[in-house]
Amino acid sequence: MSNVLGVSALYHDAAAAIMVDGRLIAAAQEERFSRRKQDRTVPWRAARACLDLAGLTMAEIDCLAYYEDPAMKLDRQMSMLATETRPQVARELAARIDPYRPFRALRESLGCDRPIRFVPHHMSHAASAFYFSGFESAAVLVLDGVGEWSTSSYGFGHVDRGIDLVEADRFPHSLGLFYSTITAYLGFDVNEGEYKTMGLAPLGKPVLADRLRHIIGWNEDGDVRLDLTYFDFLGLRRMWSPRLVELLGQPPRAGEEALTDWHADLASSAQSILESVVLQKASRVRERTGARNLCMAGGVALNCVANARLRQSGLFDDIFVQPAAGDAGGSLGAAAQVSRDLGSAPPVRRLRDVYLGPEYSTERDVIPVVRAANLPFGDFRIRPDELLDDVVRRLAAGQVVGWFQGRMEFGPRALGNRSILADPRVAGMRDRINGLVKLREAFRPFAPSVLRSHASTYFAGGEEHPFMLETVQALTDSLPAVTHADGSARVQTVDPQTNPRYAALLERFWSQEGCAVLLNTSFNQRGEPIVCTPTDALACFARSRLDAVVLGDVLVDVADVPPSLTASITARGKVSAFSDEPESGRALAVYELA
Repeated sequence: MSNVLGVSALYHDAAAAIMVDGRLIAAAQEERFSRRKQDRTVPWRAARACLDLAGLTMAEIDCLAYYEDPAMKLDRQMSMLATETRPQVARELAARIDPYRPFRALRESLGCDRPIRFVPHHMSHAASAFYFSGFESAAVLVLDGVGEWSTSSYGFGHVDRGIDLVEADRFPHSLGLFYSTITAYLGFDVNEGEYKTMGLAPLGKPVLADRLRHIIGWNEDGDVRLDLTYFDFLGLRRMWSPRLVELLGQPPRAGEEALTDWHADLASSAQSILESVVLQKASRVRERTGARNLCMAGGVALNCVANARLRQSGLFDDIFVQPAAGDAGGSLGAAAQVSRDLGSAPPVRRLRDVYLGPEYSTERDVIPVVRAANLPFGDFRIRPDELLDDVVRRLAAGQVVGWFQGRMEFGPRALGNRSILADPRVAGMRDRINGLVKLREAFRPFAPSVLRSHASTYFAGGEEHPFMLETVQALTDSLPAVTHADGSARVQTVDPQTNPRYAALLERFWSQEGCAVLLNTSFNQRGEPIVCTPTDALACFARSRLDAVVLGDVLVDVADVPPSLTASITARGKVSAFSDEPESGRALAVYELA
């Protein structure tokens, strides 16, 4: 018997997850509650939400599981400092710093006096993938920017023997940091803008790949080596040195500067290199482990184009990518690993959905918020079929609708519970939503949600894709709003068993419009987290150009939103449902702070 609270924090994408007797009960990212994008602080709000969902108090938690080893991380940080100062100064600083001090404060912030176990960063990623893959045994591949020291790791997981993991690449040699450097050069934010680089790539050609091979190389095993004269990972303002500017022949993009064909070519070139290295590494893992199945995690595993190429390669019979593959998912992996160590191994069962966050009642939570805003609303509590009919009519008429239902998703994707929906057949819909609703770059593609039973009609491959983690080719030109420049789409297949209401809406759209696909994008605007509460959803609705919002069984039409409310919310910038409370190979081993 064990109740384990997993935590990731203090870098980016802080999160919490709870496992009870090896079963995943809840997981959430702190940004959704604090309304600060990629919030790195102690995730006490997320932890509180997870405890509520588990029906536990902090006193009932047996152990905290943290997603990396702070002593190993400090070792890297001091080594980096030593290259810029005298080594003796770095050694003296390291001797005076207690790497575990922040975690005593973490326990205090969470109101918990239980021991903390520290799981190495890449082991947390590996556990988040393997223990939720449903495989009895599988190869494991972890790719990210950097953990403590490791930047890529591989190994083998077995349901009885656990995970054996070996470091493959070591900081500063990192595929993830290479890709992040190009992302920053393109003017996008690191740790958040890499998917923009991936989305820009199909608009260009990899004509700069030969130049980029001056700065990154890899051997037949996929082991990466960077020419560090082109990088500046200690820099406070940029990740590259002047040599990279000389090599590329164009200055880095600044701010909102217009994107050009050259920028698209640079993105395409970086993407082609990333895909080549991922395939080389996966081939090495297949050869060395002999495994027929593969599990992946780490930020690089969110590159859905590379994931698609890996599946198409046929190296493995089946591939499972952790849907929260970035650092937020480290909380999940740390909790799973510590649960296993305490004798509560997760069951051999594939993760089928990530609806792991809080849920809000129409009667108790939604209607009071709508009434407090003095908004007329349609109440469909006793006639839910009419609500679906109303939404289908609006979508077919070209409206854009906010869709707020059930438990909030965990991870970077909105999968039908905190989504903005539209008709994918409308040619100008992508530009409209990018420009007027989401307020984001015009090149950015949107994803399709499709009924699993109809997926093969519209998209190649035929596999199940519940988490938008791979691109596939569209088989029809009738879905322009969700088809990218290269004919691909980052598809989500929807199963009635995992999301019955969203599936019912798609079924209704199919029966009335002859289309089993909807455009699905996250319910937020540029620069803000996905909405969490009814208050967040209503605020985003009022600020944006959405035509309507559905909150549970309630529908609000934009025509009923007073201009005064829109102006008030726009002036404030955002609305939060929470008050401003205070912030309260190498062998990889788990350490404990008693």
